[in-house]
Amino acid sequence: MFVVAHGFTGDVDRPHVRRVASALACHGAVVTFSFRGHGRSGGRSTVGDREVLDLAAAVEWARSLGHTRVVTVGFSMGGSVVLRHAALHPGTVDAVVSVSAPARWYYRGTAPMRRLHWMVTRPAGRLVGRYGFRTRIHHRDWDPVPLSPVEAVPRIAPAPLLIVHGDRDGYFPLDHPRMLAGAAPGHAELWVEPGMGHAEHAAGDGLLARIGDWAVARAG
Repeated sequence: MFVVAHGFTGDVDRPHVRRVASALACHGAVVTFSFRGHGRSGGRSTVGDREVLDLAAAVEWARSLGHTRVVTVGFSMGGSVVLRHAALHPGTVDAVVSVSAPARWYYRGTAPMRRLHWMVTRPAGRLVGRYGFRTRIHHRDWDPVPLSPVEAVPRIAPAPLLIVHGDRDGYFPLDHPRMLAGAAPGHAELWVEPGMGHAEHAAGDGLLARIGDWAVARAG
C-alpha cells in the first residue's frame, strides 16, 4: 500500500498527482488525499507543519483497510512531511520515499523559493495562493518551529528510507538531498536523477516504476 503526499499547491485532483498514483498502482494499492487548505480539503495550509497530522490520518486509514505494509511517498513539501511523520510516529510505516524535499527550513537561495516565501508570508501572496493555486495558507508563523527534515531523518530507522532528487531541481539544490542522506549514513539511500527537475511534474514514469520496485523490495 502506498500513501502519496503531494507537494505545496497540489491536491488529489491535479493531473500530476493522479499520474503518480496511477504509476504506483502498478505495484500495489494507493491512497491519495489533499493536505489541509489544498483543493477541496478544509482548513488552511501550514506549509508542512501540521500536515504531519493529515498524513498520519491517511496512514491510519490505510491500515484500517487491512493493509499490513504501508509505504509513504512524498514530493517537495510532502517529501518533508513523510520524513517528519516517520520520525514523529515511529513504527507506523514500513518504508519512506522522499522526493525533491528540502533539508532545512526558511531556504530562500533560489528564485522559485523566494516567490514561494512571498506567497506564504504576504497578504497579497496568500490571495494569489487562494485564487491562483486553490491553496488557502494560514497567516500565522510557525510557533514553535517544527522539527526540520534533516533532524527527522536519523529518527526514521529502522524503516528503509529512499531520498530522490533531480540534479536540475530549480527549488532545492543538491546540498539538500546530500544533507538528508548524510544525516543517516548507512541507512538512507540517495538517488540523484540526471536531468530531473522538481517533484511530481518532473518524476517520469520510469522513475516512478523504479520507486515502486524499491518500495516492494524493501517493505516486503
